[in-house]
Amino acid sequence: MAQGRFFEDFVLGETFALPSRTLSESHFLLFAAITGDNHPIHYDREYCRARGLPERLAHGYLVTIQTVLGASPLSPLLHESIVAFLEQSSRFLKPVFVGDTLYPRLTVAELTPRRTTGVVKFRATVHNQHEELVLEGHHAYLLKKRSPQA
Repeated sequence: MAQGRFFEDFVLGETFALPSRTLSESHFLLFAAITGDNHPIHYDREYCRARGLPERLAHGYLVTIQTVLGASPLSPLLHESIVAFLEQSSRFLKPVFVGDTLYPRLTVAELTPRRTTGVVKFRATVHNQHEELVLEGHHAYLLKKRSPQA
């Protein structure tokens, strides 16, 4: 197993690509079942077309969860250092439809040291298969320092 990462191991601008995913009807249906969000814009093709949409529209949070740190290659490296997930925000810039392929990325945007911990704030982005930015936001995590004096 690779060596773990702590607060002081992060560098501003460092980027982590998360696995890409093509959103299928199954993703839409499972997400609706889990959340209870059964609006027809997410599952009724004719409803969408009657409103000028080419296909069913993804739930906003379905797009947001593509950026979860736990799905990134970074996740196993934080098992010893992660203390808390502090906050998250998302702005939805373009629609995402069933069949779109999403490419999420996390970039270190801020590093705020504390005495024994530090806050790492990531800029979260998602691009679609056309390289259009469909989501931007941020995540903030509280991480232990490798050495409290660092």
